[in-house]
Amino acid sequence: MKPFVKWFGGKTDKAEAAQGLDSDNIPSHVAVIMDGNGRWAQKRGLPRIAGHHSGMKNVKKITMAANDIGVRVLTMYAFSTENWKRPKEEVEYLMKLPLEFFPKEIDELVANNVQIRMTGWSQDLPDYTLKAVQDAIDRTKNNDGLILNFALNYGSRKEMLAGVQQLVKDAQAGKIRPEDISESMFSSYLLTDPLPDPDLLIRTSGELRISNFMLWQLAYSELWFTDLCWPEFNELHFYEAIQEYQRRARRYGGL
Repeated sequence: MKPFVKWFGGKTDKAEAAQGLDSDNIPSHVAVIMDGNGRWAQKRGLPRIAGHHSGMKNVKKITMAANDIGVRVLTMYAFSTENWKRPKEEVEYLMKLPLEFFPKEIDELVANNVQIRMTGWSQDLPDYTLKAVQDAIDRTKNNDGLILNFALNYGSRKEMLAGVQQLVKDAQAGKIRPEDISESMFSSYLLTDPLPDPDLLIRTSGELRISNFMLWQLAYSELWFTDLCWPEFNELHFYEAIQEYQRRARRYGGL
């Protein structure tokens, strides 16, 4: 495998960087916490919404980069259950981004056999947001390539509590026996079912936390953090994260 340091400084392009990866050790599921849009904008004297707009445009670039190397699932943490606490104007802008993103990018996503999915509580979303997402899901439902999964109005604690509540109801109804409850059974009660757990989590912006994101599913994921804000995170940085993943030995608690 080529040392990644040689891929910066204009010495090579993203195609060469992708070719330098071990094709037999590509993470099946990569999850991304797309953080730092607002800070990126404020550093440039721009309103926070300008950062969100730039971040939206970056989604397709990283999706195509993941697709090119054979990632099977790419989950983007787009909006958390806690993000409703943000200023009303910012939330309204974020809710309208799918109306711009999907009509503009859907043809290329379809052409690349990408399937759109959503993980989160759809009932809390504005009708126009939900329609834009659902239209994209319907348009790509027959594709069998990369799954582009948007975690939208998602929070892991709420997800696990809802899973436990349904599990208890099913046990009380006699559908399952308490002694039969296993990790795999519990996973099937989560919003991410039937997706595999992430192999790699990437977080941008320099924050070193996972912010109520896939707390159960990330138990043995490799974590990779960068100081770059999401709008400036490009394909080469994505491949750098993949190469770091390939350097690590995943022991799952063993030796």
